[in-house]
Amino acid sequence: MAKQWKSTAHKGLRYFEHDTRKHGKKFDRYYTIRFRLDGKLHTYGVGWLSDGIPAAIRVEEPNLGFEDYCLKLLREYKGNVKTGVGPISPKEKRDIEKEKRDQAEQERKQAEKENVTFGYYFENDYFPTHEIGRKKDTTRKTKEHFKKWIEPVIGNIPFKDIKPFNIEKIKKNILNAGRSPRTLEYVMATIRQVWNTARLNGQAVGDSPTKSIKKLKYDNKRVRFLTNEEAETLLNSLKERDALAYELALISLHCGLRFGEIAALKWGHINLDKAIIEIVDPKGIEGRAAFMTNKVKAMFDKMERKEPEDYVFTRNGEKLKGTPKIYSKVVTDLGLNNGITDKRRKVYFHSLRHTYASWHVEAGTDIYAVKELLGHSNISMTERYSHLAPEALKNATKNLEKSIRAGHKKDKSGQVVKFKK
Repeated sequence: MAKQWKSTAHKGLRYFEHDTRKHGKKFDRYYTIRFRLDGKLHTYGVGWLSDGIPAAIRVEEPNLGFEDYCLKLLREYKGNVKTGVGPISPKEKRDIEKEKRDQAEQERKQAEKENVTFGYYFENDYFPTHEIGRKKDTTRKTKEHFKKWIEPVIGNIPFKDIKPFNIEKIKKNILNAGRSPRTLEYVMATIRQVWNTARLNGQAVGDSPTKSIKKLKYDNKRVRFLTNEEAETLLNSLKERDALAYELALISLHCGLRFGEIAALKWGHINLDKAIIEIVDPKGIEGRAAFMTNKVKAMFDKMERKEPEDYVFTRNGEKLKGTPKIYSKVVTDLGLNNGITDKRRKVYFHSLRHTYASWHVEAGTDIYAVKELLGHSNISMTERYSHLAPEALKNATKNLEKSIRAGHKKDKSGQVVKFKK
């Protein structure tokens, strides 16, 4: 049915009625406004009477009737068309209002993001992801350091307001409490990692404030290694009390493997014919080969070989997650750490790897060969053992002297003469 437009008492305002739908006792009405300006007719639909006046307008003018509202729009659009300023149609007005709402929402979200505190982000975004795939001991320490040192100082501060002096306060608290420089380094690393993660996610801007904090110079390298007698006693005690702990200690002591490398060994990595252990994806560097001693080879010969993808060392069928507790107990029972307070000089499982390296150097193995055997990424890590080879260094000096003396030198006449011995 064609629309039957009806005029109102107001020029430029008309409506048509709905065929069936009623609003109150009358049929619902759809209103339009129109006006002519500079010979051009402008016609805009306002809406159904049942839709009512927009809430924002009702709040401003609660007594405004629907037709009065239409006339108000008519005057507004006519004036805007004439001046070229402001919306010239209901659609354009709705678009402008939507744009304003979107802008306001965007500003609200931005303000909300800028006010997210370091502590909130750590608890709700960073740490839940940080826990995935990491050892429980590692994540536990991260959480403890956050709770004890980080949260009390910057936990309630938004990222944008965290300054270097806040981080200096954390540093001061740690050192005043008598904690080690290593603890400070770990806490600074945690702050930096949280900040960098937040920056990648658009939460933080700029470099971490830890960047301007001066690092403490300290030596935390463990220097303790076992004598032959200590090592033999330790291995025998482990063998009597726990076969698995003994096997782990033997392979670390005789092949220089880290615990993580041992725990990751699969039977496909063990080549008994060549007496080689393949170290796959070790800590921070490319894979390498470790070489079995006769004692290690004999140990593997006695073990039941499984499928290539099966782990070599397991506890109750599960991959090892940490050094067997019996190891520390045996070390304590043997008194290997009695009277020692410096952690660098205490015996840990990793001391077996240090001992392996030390024995090599003392036996005259070239320091670069030791680097490759240990799988160090750079020679500076291996040079800590160089002081253990004074005789080798003396012999190197003597060899240099011999080379010089065996060289040639020209006299004033240009003749080549040999050094006298």
